Amino acid sequence: MRTTPLPGIGVQYDLTTREHRHLSVIAHRDGTRSVNVYRADDPDACAQSLHLTGAETASLIDALMPAHHSPNVLHTTDLGLVAERIELSAHGHWNGRLLGEMRMRTETGASIVAVLRRAEAIPSPAPDFRLAGGDTLIVIGTREGVDAAASILGRE
Repeated sequence: MRTTPLPGIGVQYDLTTREHRHLSVIAHRDGTRSVNVYRADDPDACAQSLHLTGAETASLIDALMPAHHSPNVLHTTDLGLVAERIELSAHGHWNGRLLGEMRMRTETGASIVAVLRRAEAIPSPAPDFRLAGGDTLIVIGTREGVDAAASILGRE
């Protein structure tokens, strides 16, 4: 499986099956998913696309793999919270800046609870933590707060 960040949209997951069929799933930031099946004779041509709501996605996940947890959205919605992975651009405004400069919790109510850098996880980064392009930030908050955080983090 190949993962491709889609800034401002979400993440695309591409899979080639054992039968050499190309499938992709786009995990949109709003919790919806687009499932795409590509033609066997032309793996770049989409034969079928299906857009699923968050509830439909959860039902499909349960059918395919009970107790599965999405790598992008944690199942905290019963608490009114979501957690997402948001990747920083190497060319973005926050590359090389201190975490505390963005005032994330004050501005959005969302919290950055960890930073993933290469093969390392930095839990509870302090305000003096220096961000780098390619870092993946784990952000938790309300849907609105996480969306606002993603907007701030995507600033060029």
